[in-house]
Amino acid sequence: MTAVLSGTNGLLQSYDYQVSTTGFSYTFAAGVQTLILNPAGTLATGTVTMPAAPADGMVVTFSSTQQITALTVAANTGQTLNNAITILAAGQSMAYVYRAASTSWFAFNSAISSGLLSAVLAAGAYTINYLLVAGGGGGGSSWGGGGGGGGFLTTSATVFPASTYVVTVGAGGADATVGGGPNGGGYNGSNSSLGSFVAAVGGGGGASDSANAPGSSGGSGGGGEIDSAGGAGTAGQGFAGGSGSRTGQLPGGGGGGAGAVGSNGSGSVAGNGGVGLASSISGSSVFYAGGGGGATSSGTTSTGGNGGGGRGGGNSQTALPGTANTGGGGGCVVIAATGTGGSGIVIISYSGGQRGTGGTVTTSGGNTIHTFTSSGTYSA
Repeated sequence: MTAVLSGTNGLLQSYDYQVSTTGFSYTFAAGVQTLILNPAGTLATGTVTMPAAPADGMVVTFSSTQQITALTVAANTGQTLNNAITILAAGQSMAYVYRAASTSWFAFNSAISSGLLSAVLAAGAYTINYLLVAGGGGGGSSWGGGGGGGGFLTTSATVFPASTYVVTVGAGGADATVGGGPNGGGYNGSNSSLGSFVAAVGGGGGASDSANAPGSSGGSGGGGEIDSAGGAGTAGQGFAGGSGSRTGQLPGGGGGGAGAVGSNGSGSVAGNGGVGLASSISGSSVFYAGGGGGATSSGTTSTGGNGGGGRGGGNSQTALPGTANTGGGGGCVVIAATGTGGSGIVIISYSGGQRGTGGTVTTSGGNTIHTFTSSGTYSA
């Protein structure tokens, strides 16, 4: 171990310098935060293991002047490590930060130049586009609100061959008739996620008149009951639920959708669910994450938002659940059982022939598509 000192700043960094050979195995020792590998040429294999007793927030970094074609990055005993890289290109540095509360290492930083990126891509890394839709929120009860649509998130990422990414498809939230969720209304939907990338947040449960509380916040917010506002949505994933009103036929608010806020209840008409958003990642345009409709004492029906939102309405109506694998929010009706939220979905797409495994595999427009309607794993 070498300690680098500065007369102005004191101890800056403790590091190890290794002239490694193929098959090397290195474990970070206590006090060492940086590993510099300077082999004579490309290494076929090697292993780097995290320190045995890291402090919370500790960051370890390693780099190599030459490519390591098959690198194993491992946690120490009793730890877990997320997003282990399997190749280290020449000039690449990789860092992991330790979180003591979960005894886990998380990828923190990777400095990649344009030349390095070209080398990584040549080694087999490729770009995926993916859609995450979380489970929709359950409908409230009595003169309550519709469930919010699940969070809607679409973006891209670079994945590496031989890496495995856990896929979680969020379940829809239960309706308020099973006991009442966090605000006494419907239960929130569950998050959907791909590996350690940002998760789509479950839709908020619709409010219940008996609880006299607002709709729950979520990916999109649940609709409010007759004395409350709707719950907030998550920025970039969905919108707020509508408010209820103690006027006319006591209408509740509609659940928010990924594309718009839920409508406010007014007069004899309950709020409709907010519209969801369309995605063509599956090869055809499909709407997801619509909000559920609110309840009213009149005989009118409130519509669920386009994107699987369930309808709501009066005591002569039957609430509909959010549609499965759309993340739609559940509808709410007076007295009768209300609707559960619809389950979410995860879809991965990339250009060209099949490279990964997992989910239901289809093709469209020159893309390979992996659709997960339940939780599983994607192996790149």
